[in-house]
Amino acid sequence: MCNLYSLRKGPAAILDLARAMGNQAGNVEGGSVYPDYSAPIVRSEGEGRVLTTARWGMPSSRKAILDAATRRADKLRAKGKEVDFDQLLKMEPDSGTTNVRNTSSRHWQPWLTPEHRCLVPFTSFSEPGRDAEGKYRPIWFRMKGEDPEPLAFFAGIQVQGWQGVRKIKTGWETADLFAFLTTEPNAEVGAVHPKAMPVILTQPDEIETWLTAEWDDAAALQRPLPDGALVQFIPS
Repeated sequence: MCNLYSLRKGPAAILDLARAMGNQAGNVEGGSVYPDYSAPIVRSEGEGRVLTTARWGMPSSRKAILDAATRRADKLRAKGKEVDFDQLLKMEPDSGTTNVRNTSSRHWQPWLTPEHRCLVPFTSFSEPGRDAEGKYRPIWFRMKGEDPEPLAFFAGIQVQGWQGVRKIKTGWETADLFAFLTTEPNAEVGAVHPKAMPVILTQPDEIETWLTAEWDDAAALQRPLPDGALVQFIPS
């Protein structure tokens, strides 16, 4: 699962590659992006495309939130406390889901339509690895090419104006959210993380299809990059 990526290109490069006209994100600062961080995305707006920002992590499934609230309620009742379950459920924190794989799920299907799709710009992404001592160490990948960190896009989905609780300490919030699709890995990623890799768009026709086509056509993009398209590297 990809839960860490980097973006080291500015708004001009993103707007150019996405063929977007509007910049609502301002002067994007490059760096690492972690779950629930605000990060740039490109989405359709009116007749064009705009660069804006959203927080990484789409809403989790209702079942996941219900199960978490039920566990919380059971613990409170075990301590002899009264529970207003409806209120507890409403305020159950949802830290978000960063990666989307099962697009046949009823939870994800409403957000697979063109108006909810987006592009997530990145220059490198990591998968979880281990060093010689067995300690966690992210393994970084970038697109192969002369540019040390070429710009590309994850195939993303987004929702505007979500309302709920991300963290107990911040309480009820309204936020724009995003996540991106994953698929089976290609050879380079599979050698490190055999379960999945992000869905990556590199060509103008792929970008156009992802943002505009009906799902039957867009679904074909949920596939790994060809073997040899990525290289491992150590970020500076």
